[in-house]
Amino acid sequence: MIRFIFAMGWLAVFLICSIPLMIIEWIIGKFNKDLHDRSSLAIVQWAFRVMIVFAGTKVIVKGEENVPKDTAVMYVGNHRSYFDIILTYIRVPRPTGYISKKEMDHIPLLGIWMRHLHCLFLDRKDIKQGLKTILEAIEKAKSGISICVFPEGTRNKGGADAEMLPFHEGSFKIAEKAGVPIVPITLVNTAEIFENHLPRIKKTTVIIEYGEPIYMSKLERDDRKHIGAKVRGLIGERYEELKKDLELPAKI
Repeated sequence: MIRFIFAMGWLAVFLICSIPLMIIEWIIGKFNKDLHDRSSLAIVQWAFRVMIVFAGTKVIVKGEENVPKDTAVMYVGNHRSYFDIILTYIRVPRPTGYISKKEMDHIPLLGIWMRHLHCLFLDRKDIKQGLKTILEAIEKAKSGISICVFPEGTRNKGGADAEMLPFHEGSFKIAEKAGVPIVPITLVNTAEIFENHLPRIKKTTVIIEYGEPIYMSKLERDDRKHIGAKVRGLIGERYEELKKDLELPAKI
């Protein structure tokens, strides 16, 4: 329970004490957008790193060399924990916006920081609004902002042996229309940090693996049509292999 208190306490302290920084970042953004993006990225990455330390999480990272450094990308990952965002955000090499549920925008101060970081908020019940969010993500990717999507559409609440939920194909329009590569992210054991034993945060080891980039323009027509299923299959295959590294139960 002490880790929960430290981690959540740190998040609250950061959000409150960062109010002057939000104002400064807003002013910077009016005059130098690139500086705003880089400074906001550095500030939040630092805060998230401290939070990971308080949580006692050991992170094993594989395949990070697969992430292109000279272009925006579309990250696509499986999703089992709120910590998935924290764990992956501290590793992005360039400004990156996450597509998140609209409820996150209502959290005091956190929603403001997320907007500073180019995050977009998706209303799952409003198809028209969802399309607008995808179009906004396409424009951000075209402008050089990477986009991260968890295309299961919600956090998978199953255990380590649970199947991934189907990937929503529509989200992959971002990569196709913006002409950016897809980088698969396989996240293993992240629910063991918090979700598997609420409200405690448990010291644990997780794996993050970045797959080779996928360029939609180089795929066959059928693969492009079913890109969600293809990427889901790739991540699912790596998930089963990486679980063995942590000696987690095999899929039933």
